[in-house]
Amino acid sequence: MESTARTPVRPIKPVAPYLGGKRNLARRLVEIIEATPHDRYAEAFVGMGGVFLRRTSRPRFEVINDWSADVANLFRILREHYPQFMEVLRFQITTRHEFDRLSRVDPETLTDLQRAARFLYLQRVAFGGKVTGRNFGMDTGRARFNLSQLEPMLEDLHERLSGVVIERLPFDRFIDRYDGPGTLTFCDPPYWGCETDYGAAMFSPADHARLRDRLAAVQGRFALTINDVPEIRALYADPRFSIEPVGVTYRVSGAPTAARELIITGGG
Repeated sequence: MESTARTPVRPIKPVAPYLGGKRNLARRLVEIIEATPHDRYAEAFVGMGGVFLRRTSRPRFEVINDWSADVANLFRILREHYPQFMEVLRFQITTRHEFDRLSRVDPETLTDLQRAARFLYLQRVAFGGKVTGRNFGMDTGRARFNLSQLEPMLEDLHERLSGVVIERLPFDRFIDRYDGPGTLTFCDPPYWGCETDYGAAMFSPADHARLRDRLAAVQGRFALTINDVPEIRALYADPRFSIEPVGVTYRVSGAPTAARELIITGGG
């Protein structure tokens, strides 16, 4: 019999904005996840953890994944080297000059601690949580990188990551490795038409079909969130998939913009 025993956890907020963050859909996605029996939770495109961190319970096994080296490194550093990371962050200041300087730095030339600090700084300061083509974000009300406000959030995340497995794998290898009876796989891939927003080699238009094929074959269960476009509806037009349209509102600058997204579920 499938185990559904889970431990309550306190939801926490992501420590930085991230393009495609799930603030609008998080409540509905968490409802679906919490209502799905599972004893292993596997998230293939974790980003800044917009869904992972807002869940209210955890099963006996959790694993998060992102093909972004910056994302995977930040979570690993927060879990394993929190005190040292905080010491590095104490020297960061919010200025356009510092933002521009760090934007030009090749992360491959940095230590893991320096790389994590650079990535967190840029995501906190950049306009709209952009990952590529970042611009300095102005906020007349507060400094975007204020360690006295950020430190409690980082400590909460450090504690939440205890016992969590952190991977950096292509999504298909990740799903293959952790799928099985009792596994719930959650996927929040780059949206259709936005594949290069996270970097040129992160995800391709052809990967949408590859992801669909892999999810169709899972032994456990899955939930996927994606934008509502005809191409995605055609990909998942199969009785094996359940499609729930959801209305959302986005506001990066200017007036709010209404949009529709899809929550697709299926599996054994």
